[in-house]
Amino acid sequence: MNAELADRVEVVNFGCRLNIAEGEAIRAAVKAAGARDMIVVNSCAVTDEAVRQARQAVRRALRERPDAEVVVTGCAAELEAGRFAAMGARVVRNDVKGLIGSYGNTVSPRRREPISDGLEMAPAGDGPPPSRGNKDFFSGVRPFTPALSGADHARAFLGVQTGCSHSCTFCATVLARGAARSATVETVVDAARTALGRGQREIILTGVDLASYGDDSGTSLAALVEALLALPVERLRLSSLDPDRIDERLFALLTGESRVMPHVHLSLQAGDDMVLTRMKRRHRRADAVRLIERLKAARAEIAIGADLIAGFPTEDEAMFANSLALIDDCDVVFGHIFPYSPRAGTPAARMPQVGRAIARERAAMLREANARRRRDWLDTQVGRTAAMLVERDGKTGHAENFAALTLTAPAAPGTIIDVRLIARDGDRMVATPAEAKDIAA
Repeated sequence: MNAELADRVEVVNFGCRLNIAEGEAIRAAVKAAGARDMIVVNSCAVTDEAVRQARQAVRRALRERPDAEVVVTGCAAELEAGRFAAMGARVVRNDVKGLIGSYGNTVSPRRREPISDGLEMAPAGDGPPPSRGNKDFFSGVRPFTPALSGADHARAFLGVQTGCSHSCTFCATVLARGAARSATVETVVDAARTALGRGQREIILTGVDLASYGDDSGTSLAALVEALLALPVERLRLSSLDPDRIDERLFALLTGESRVMPHVHLSLQAGDDMVLTRMKRRHRRADAVRLIERLKAARAEIAIGADLIAGFPTEDEAMFANSLALIDDCDVVFGHIFPYSPRAGTPAARMPQVGRAIARERAAMLREANARRRRDWLDTQVGRTAAMLVERDGKTGHAENFAALTLTAPAAPGTIIDVRLIARDGDRMVATPAEAKDIAA
């Protein structure tokens, strides 16, 4: 959980990198609206646990700051608006959470009755808001504006896309964010210029379904990457990608462009073909293995990350064993692993469930296998040199391949320095500034 305080206004972000970037837009909108004494909970709904954490944050805010107005937005608020409103919070829809009008007309002390979602208030300079009954609400009527994280991050998270037009059976994202919508190349480039102008030297592109960028406007993620590389950006990193959407143009950028970081995170979800079919994923196990083999052959230093779900409905021991083996078969060193939890309104919630205890046990096994793979990989990094982006604390940061590093002596925050990796310390590498002779070697 990340909190940003500005003049008695607090924005609490949960969930994905896109939410972190959107949190900055929320903070700016609240400030521009002139709101005071407000707490905004920017929620996530990827799992039941994420929703529980959002409810907990709202209760804590109501208890600890009784005179503040509590606003809840994000995916959990989209799916459970009535519950949050009944708690006494103002509910703001996802598509208007970055608009000034969503945070106007605040009161103090806080109103005790359920509060409407703010859609009846005209967003500043953007015409009348859509109503809840408007079927076109998520259809691209309102263009998506890039979301850029704050200057307090050494790296800039740049949200370029939201929503999803696929129909994976386990996912509630389309219910919470609607169909896929992309920011224009021009607005993304402008946002990137802002990040570069304030000294951020790495830009991370993020979105709900990043690989679908441009599907709604006739462009592509590869075209966007090429446009950004025309800027003096030093490091460009991509967040989670669907493996079936990495075309030859994007593949060439991932493997042949030095400023695109050698770190590919894939939305694999499972390693068994029957489970993938029941998830309505668009790739099969062999496709993922073959893609990673090609990536590694073209650029050996690429580090692989993956999203994986344990305990999907109908998953038996043999199916789970295929997912467990995928950790090694795809050389997954950065796993985003969580147990399946049923999301109301999704087809998977109506399938035969394996049980939460089993899902949690299998998730723990996947995490253990991934931790072993990561430690083995980190051990191979000892003695190598890397370019490290130093975080704001001056002590930690990441290599190009996303290995987490800790410096033996502090360096200037936000700088990129050459380091030598001298030892592994748990899941991090110990790094020391590299001498010129080391780099030349």
